[in-house]
Amino acid sequence: MKFTVVLKSILLGIPVGITVIDLVGYVARVDGISMQPALNPDLDQADYVFLNRWPVRSYQVQRGDIIALTSPKDPTLSIIKRVVGIQGDIVETIGYKNHIVRIPEGHCWVEGDHTGHSMDSNNFGPVSLGLITAKASCIVWPPSRWQFLNSSLPESRLPLNLSPSTSVLQSAIQYACNIIS
Repeated sequence: MKFTVVLKSILLGIPVGITVIDLVGYVARVDGISMQPALNPDLDQADYVFLNRWPVRSYQVQRGDIIALTSPKDPTLSIIKRVVGIQGDIVETIGYKNHIVRIPEGHCWVEGDHTGHSMDSNNFGPVSLGLITAKASCIVWPPSRWQFLNSSLPESRLPLNLSPSTSVLQSAIQYACNIIS
């Protein structure tokens, strides 16, 4: 009798659990230094973050969001990066083949917070929104680091079309238009 109750619980619990993971989110370990200092500031202990699937269901990401996505270079890997630019933005790249890039429709530009120590859009270019799997909402482990993750972007990484300096904006737009035409 107890065996059938346990079996029924398992058979009901597995589909419910899979549905929750697919629709709501899950906890994932963050490895590496590419998102320092926001994630993994101490190399001795890895951060675990809650990856929320709900906000990215309609592909509405904002500048500054920390997202999980399938790596464009290796589809077996999942990576965590910060959104620097969204479709229509003009971004100044760091080591990409073009110094200035206009983000195409349906794409975004992602970078690690630890410049120079990250495999990001500076290596593989704009990322299709279809590769985004979740938004990192909060750090859930270790307890000393419990916090919500804010969607902020350093002023130095703002897209050129949002930059406070209009002369930089005008020269960037002119440069981008020359490349496109």
